[in-house]
Order: sequence, then structure tokens, then C-alpha cells
Amino acid sequence: MKKAIERLARHDMEMVIGNVLRAGVIIAAMVVLSGGTIFLWRHGYAVPNYKIFQREPVELSSIWGIIQTSLEGHGRGFIQLGLLLLIATPVTRVALSIFEFARQRDKVYVAVTSIVLCILLYSLFGR
Repeated sequence: MKKAIERLARHDMEMVIGNVLRAGVIIAAMVVLSGGTIFLWRHGYAVPNYKIFQREPVELSSIWGIIQTSLEGHGRGFIQLGLLLLIATPVTRVALSIFEFARQRDKVYVAVTSIVLCILLYSLFGR
């Protein structure tokens, strides 16, 4: 009976993780699509100059800048925000896995998954 309850709980957590991944990808795609629509609406007829390299605007090179730019309604900000959400989706999956392994009292997997989460967060925020 106890094994069946554990299997059911594990299955429920797998469903939660699957739904988080699915929702994250769908939300990210919708945000990128809306950003692309806004960008094309405002800049669709602009002719790009490929002879001069123009780097990404400074405000789109940090997470807070991306959030602020998207709150101001800029299409590029929405596109970047959607990409951040897409990146955050598997990071959230790793974080949820830590809680599941802790619930199962599997210390080795909690430690390894925590290290993986730290590496992912450092690669996003560390400079």
C-alpha cells in the first residue's frame, strides 16, 4: 500500500513537472509572438543597414532592463522576455526536481541536482 502511494505521488509530481514545462514553453512562445508582432507593427518597413554592425541595445543586456523595456511595450523587450521565460522553464524543472528528491529523502540526488541548479543560476546571473 505504501509503495502504491509513493508511486502515485511520484506520478503526480511528474505530471506537475510536465505541465510546468508545457506551460512555460507555451507562455514563452506567446510572449515572443506578441513581441514579434509589436516589433513588426512598428518597424516592419524599416530598411536595415547591414554595412554597419549595431549591437544589442544596452537595456536589453540585463534581466531588469529586459523587464523594464517589455513593460514599456517595446517589441524587442517582449521577444527577449519570452526567451528568458524559455530559459527559465528547464531551470524551474531542476528546482522542482530538488523538492521531489527531498520528499523521497534521496540525499545524493538532492545534492547533485542542487549543484546543477547552482551552475545554471551562475551561468544566468554570474559575471
